[in-house]
Amino acid sequence: MEKHIWPFIAVIIIFIIVAVVIVSWYNYRLKKRIIDSGPIDDGAINFLRKLTDMGAEQLKWGCVLFSGGLGLVVIQFLPYYSDSPIVWGLELMFVSAGFLVYYFVIRSQQRR
Repeated sequence: MEKHIWPFIAVIIIFIIVAVVIVSWYNYRLKKRIIDSGPIDDGAINFLRKLTDMGAEQLKWGCVLFSGGLGLVVIQFLPYYSDSPIVWGLELMFVSAGFLVYYFVIRSQQRR
């Protein structure tokens, strides 16, 4: 079973890498066109800042994926029946905890 999942995971990772590269490239091109178009007003400067601020998005997905993986590890060590809903509930609790961590980190950064 494990042999068959690695190609699937590899395809997903490659797809994510290609998507991030394409989005970054088009953001760069858009920023360059806006800057080359002439004088920039405050609205354009705010728009350019939003394009370059991808740290929050990466933090969100890092928190969610880490907490989801941690939930799967915890589930592995619990005794449960195969049709038990505790597995789904525990995994959802860990994923939601990842979203909450992201929310509180972003909220604390905005207060500064």
